[in-house]
Amino acid sequence: MTGNYIKRIEIDSLWRGVHHIIWNLRPGVNVLSGINGVGKSTILRKTVRRLTQGKDELERDYNQLGVHLTFEPENADCVRFDVIRGVDRPLVSADILNKVMEARLTTELDWQLYQLQRRYLDFQVNQSNRIVALFTAADPDAQAKAAEIAAEKSHFQDLVDELFEATGKKIDRTSNEIFFHQLDERIPPYVLSSGEKQMLIILLTVLVENREPYVLLMDEPEISLHVEWQQRLLELITDLNPNAQIILTTHSPAVIMSGWTDCVTDVEDIIVE
Repeated sequence: MTGNYIKRIEIDSLWRGVHHIIWNLRPGVNVLSGINGVGKSTILRKTVRRLTQGKDELERDYNQLGVHLTFEPENADCVRFDVIRGVDRPLVSADILNKVMEARLTTELDWQLYQLQRRYLDFQVNQSNRIVALFTAADPDAQAKAAEIAAEKSHFQDLVDELFEATGKKIDRTSNEIFFHQLDERIPPYVLSSGEKQMLIILLTVLVENREPYVLLMDEPEISLHVEWQQRLLELITDLNPNAQIILTTHSPAVIMSGWTDCVTDVEDIIVE
C-alpha cells in the first residue's frame, strides 16, 4: 500500500554502530541542519536507499541497512518520492552519453532536464484526460474544475517567467516541451545557467506530481541558487503542491528565514545514544 508521507525515520547506526537516529517528521516541511560531517547527507542517502528497495530486498537486507520507515497511514509500505541533489557534475556514464549525444547534454542537471521533458509531456496528457473525464461524467461543475486543472500548467509557467525575468527569458507557451524565448532566439533549457537549471528542475519535479501526496527529498538544493531564490524555494514548492512532504538538508539560513524556522531539526536532537 502506498502512503501519503513519512512519519518517522529510524536508523540503527549512522556510522558503524555509532549514533542511533530517530526523526519524527511533519507531513509538510522538514529541514535537517547541522555542521559539516555530522551526518545530514548520510541520513538522507540511507533514507533514499530504503525507499528504493523492493519488499523482498527490504526483508533480506534490513539488518545490513538498518533503516526503518513509518508511513502515514501506518499500514503503508512505501511512498511515491523524488530526489533532488544540488551538485552539477559532468556526465561520466558512457551509456547516458551515447543516448543523449545528439541533444548535447554535458552535465547531470542536463540529464535530469532531459528526463523531465518526458514527464512534462505525460503531465499534460494526464491533464487532458482529467478534463475529458469531467465532461464525460457530466459533472455539473466540469467547467470550473477543468479551468482549475488547466491553470496548474499556466501557474507554473507564470512562476518561471517571473523568476527568469531579469535575464529576459520567457517560456515558449506554444510548445509542449520546455523551451524559452530570449530576445529573438528560441533556446532549449540545457543552455541555462546552473542556478536556472536547478530551479527549473525543482519546480518541474513538483509540478508533474499533479498536486498529489508524495515525498520530495533534497540534499542541499540551495547550491547554485541566488539568495533571493533560496528564500523563496520552500514557498514555491508548497505553492505548486501543498500536498508534498519536503525533507531537505541545507547549510543556508536563507532557505528557512522566510517563516520556516519552526520546521528545522538539528541532527544532534535526533541522536539517541
